[in-house]
Amino acid sequence: MCNHYRLNPDAIPTWAEYAGFTVRATAPETDAWPRRQAAIARIEDGARIIETMQWGVPLTTAGKRPGTTVTKRITNVRNLTSSFWKSMLTTPARRCLVPFTEFAEPKIGQGREEHWFDVSDRPVAAFAGIWRPTEEGDAFAFLTTDPNPLVAPLHPKAMPVILDEADYDHWLTTDYEGAVALAQPFPSQLMVVR
Repeated sequence: MCNHYRLNPDAIPTWAEYAGFTVRATAPETDAWPRRQAAIARIEDGARIIETMQWGVPLTTAGKRPGTTVTKRITNVRNLTSSFWKSMLTTPARRCLVPFTEFAEPKIGQGREEHWFDVSDRPVAAFAGIWRPTEEGDAFAFLTTDPNPLVAPLHPKAMPVILDEADYDHWLTTDYEGAVALAQPFPSQLMVVR
């Protein structure tokens, strides 16, 4: 599960211009962690904007004791047919791009050490994200899928859905079926790990 990624703040203006977005706000930190603000790109009333939201969509479930509840922040979305996530996926306005420079997966048995992955020919790439308003402000998560051959030996469970640049607009505007069809492993030959 990817719970750490980086975005070089200096690369955002160039990516925004290339992808056709106007920068409203970005997070000044390079490292993105759950429960912190991070940059996302979306369409709002026809305007293509980059702004910040909290990473982690709150999900409240029944607690272990009767009458109690537990709220978790979900950062990665895998079950695309769940009614909770499907409600966001069926609404194009609830989809976003999550720009990143590189993402991390923990090294098994290595404490806090991480493997870092990036898209080799892009200073900024984007995850397929979804978002919703919450009582604590807008929050986002991004989709995950089966790992590609580069990621699988290091993290066999899943990898983030990385969108090809040609699919950005399709992700932000298509119907549910079109969005789900984009949830595929990114080609490993276009990625680097270190």
